[in-house]
Amino acid sequence: MDPNERTRVWLGVAGLVVNELGEWLVVMKRYGGLDGKWSLPAGFVQPGETVDEACLRELEEETNVKPALQGFLGFRTGVLKYDISDNLAVFLLTAHSAQQQIIPQLDELYEACWMSPEKLREDQRTSLMILELLELDLMAKPLRLGELEKDNIFGYTAYKLYF
Repeated sequence: MDPNERTRVWLGVAGLVVNELGEWLVVMKRYGGLDGKWSLPAGFVQPGETVDEACLRELEEETNVKPALQGFLGFRTGVLKYDISDNLAVFLLTAHSAQQQIIPQLDELYEACWMSPEKLREDQRTSLMILELLELDLMAKPLRLGELEKDNIFGYTAYKLYF
């Protein structure tokens, strides 16, 4: 694959964070197709990090929340304008909202807050992906393997399996 073509393959992450009251951490984006919609905190994987590390980093950057990773929830994939492969790994996390103050990243977000699933269902600004997630019995796949054996023939510096 031509290195320039790799820039047309995106890998993003999103985190569904649930607090002790069953509320979900949602953000309202200031840009793109989700401008003005409630969505999950999300962003792109950076070089040198795994998808779960990227998810935790993006959550802290966008909301100041430092949740506990429960596991891999699912994967969204699509193609933008017949050209860009847009992929998103979604993780399930938990946080104690009483212990963490939400501080939204205002250059990217209008707002970040905890919302009940009922309010999200009723709000016309709720994104399609959240509406779909609300219909599921959420079950995360926990981390199965967090490192490789000593015979790491490929030279991985990080390696994780979620099955």
